[in-house]
Amino acid sequence: MPLSEHEQRMLEQMERALYAEDPKFASALEGSGLRTYTRRRVYQAVAGFLVGIALLMAGMVAKQVWLSVVGFLVMLGCAVLAVTGWRKAPKPGEQPAGGPHAQRQPRQKRSMMDRIEQRWQRRRDEQGGH
Repeated sequence: MPLSEHEQRMLEQMERALYAEDPKFASALEGSGLRTYTRRRVYQAVAGFLVGIALLMAGMVAKQVWLSVVGFLVMLGCAVLAVTGWRKAPKPGEQPAGGPHAQRQPRQKRSMMDRIEQRWQRRRDEQGGH
């Protein structure tokens, strides 16, 4: 059963207060969260990048162009993984993008027309229902 909006706001306030009071304790409660996962992913990408360099050099020494191309592609892929993983990693004490409950209750995407319609309705309601 998903939490109501009020309950979610209260929980977020309590989490922020916990981080403000005792960041070490809060991060210990976090355990192996998103930050640990992304850090591990970046480390794996760096290791893969080094393997790619080794393949590139081995292809050059053995005069095997295909091996050098594979090494370059491995390097490129790992560099992209490292950069995207580094950008997505939340800072210590910061909530992941979307808040703490984003995985449980995905936000519905609304079309542009729905948003415009809602704004129009709000304006009409604010003006007295004309």
